[in-house]
Amino acid sequence: MISARWALFGLALFTPVSMQAANSVRAPSAAAAKPAAKKATATNKATATNKAPAKKPLAKKAAPKKQAAAAPAAVKAEPFTPDVAPSDAVLRVSDWVAQSKDNGPLPYAIIDKNAARLYLFNAKGEMRGDAAILLGIAVGDDASPGVGGKTLAALGPAEKTTPAGRFIAKYGVAAGGVKVLWVDYSTSVAIHPLVKGTKAERRAERLYSPETDDNRISFGCINVPPTFYAQKVRPFFRRKGGVVYILPDTRTMEDVFPRLHVFPFVSRANPAAPAAQEASAPSVQP
Repeated sequence: MISARWALFGLALFTPVSMQAANSVRAPSAAAAKPAAKKATATNKATATNKAPAKKPLAKKAAPKKQAAAAPAAVKAEPFTPDVAPSDAVLRVSDWVAQSKDNGPLPYAIIDKNAARLYLFNAKGEMRGDAAILLGIAVGDDASPGVGGKTLAALGPAEKTTPAGRFIAKYGVAAGGVKVLWVDYSTSVAIHPLVKGTKAERRAERLYSPETDDNRISFGCINVPPTFYAQKVRPFFRRKGGVVYILPDTRTMEDVFPRLHVFPFVSRANPAAPAAQEASAPSVQP
């Protein structure tokens, strides 16, 4: 009886101890799992935190700005030397026009009928070309009344004149749809390239001959060399037109250009007059 009780007592004592021991062994493993998980989480966070930062894309270098090309230096036009020196009458008119600004902002031409030559000037009064010309076959400075309304075949020999005077020239259409530089539309006088004409007229031969007494052959218009017309006359007059001064061959200069009466007095009062006169004289041009 006693031994049985002691046995039971010993069993009771043994059992709790064994269970406590088992529990003491199991508990640390569960508790240890939590710190391990926390450690792993902390490690992952640290790893994520310690990752190298993403590289920013390199900024594109701005292309170097192109420097604007330097403007070309203005080239001063060389003084023009005419093939044939202008007469005193041409120089007189050119001096008057340059000093009085009679041409305004327009280029102009001076036609010397006695020399059968045209001198071209820009708006500043600088000579820029000269060429031989063909003129009306008749000598005279006035157009016959009603000549502009007649056909070429109806014109008599005395009506084929190139009138003298100051004219505002502009481009316009002539018969056949051809554009010409009209000097005086009312009298059908124009400046245009050399026309072939008839075989008997020999216009090309007359125009390019050194003599001037055979240059009167047209119906009144002024014929000029085609190259001179294309390279000089058209570029100067095609935009706004210009002024054409046709010198007389029978009347006086003052009769045709009344302002020449006062020009000597104006030129004496103008200190720049001598310089302008010298500039227009071809002998002093280099």
